[in-house]
Amino acid sequence: MKHGKKYVESAKLVENGKFYEVGEACDLVCKTAKAKFDETVEIHVRLGVDSRHADQQVRGAVVLPNGTGKTVRTMVFTKGDKIAEAEAAGADYIADDDTVKKIMDGWMEFDVVIASPDMMGVVGRLGKVLGPRGLMPNPKAGTVTPDVAKAVADAKAGKIEYRLDKTNIIHCPIGKASFGQTKLEENFEALMGAIVKAKPAAAKGQYLKSCTLSSTMGPGVKVSTAKYGC
Repeated sequence: MKHGKKYVESAKLVENGKFYEVGEACDLVCKTAKAKFDETVEIHVRLGVDSRHADQQVRGAVVLPNGTGKTVRTMVFTKGDKIAEAEAAGADYIADDDTVKKIMDGWMEFDVVIASPDMMGVVGRLGKVLGPRGLMPNPKAGTVTPDVAKAVADAKAGKIEYRLDKTNIIHCPIGKASFGQTKLEENFEALMGAIVKAKPAAAKGQYLKSCTLSSTMGPGVKVSTAKYGC
């Protein structure tokens, strides 16, 4: 694969085969983000579990202390008094019958879907549309909840969902390159703490197989996970 001039220059800053401590890795990722836009910094964690088994699934959500740097648009499915509560918390959209039809027709101008339990019958009809896009509300992610106002506030504050893909890797954004080392490190620690805490009882052997940080257009930086002891 051919890389551009900026990528090649950035890659020279990363020592091949070295595992960096978290703070140093976050600083290095900021230095290697040389695009003209504010690059997103992502974490990629390979786990020693098998996602094909239900008892080895790793999934949850965590509020990053410094947010993601992205403006999150929330869609809320609820009714009664909770509509006003969701609106007061900053919900961008409150779903109605017309909204359901728009979504079925392909309208997707929102980033997070939140639903109260009594509306899951309605949301369930949208499963084939929302599911493939990772937008289906889920209790484990805190997006199916009677407290829709808190869910909206958390989403706006930088709550992210983490989950294994089919290759047993978790991919998550932890902020923007403009955040700098300290804020990225705080977000990294919050997410890694949640992933370690979510270790399944059925997991055997080494849990954290590898961890890499990278910006949108930059090279990967390997991060040492030795301090987590798993």
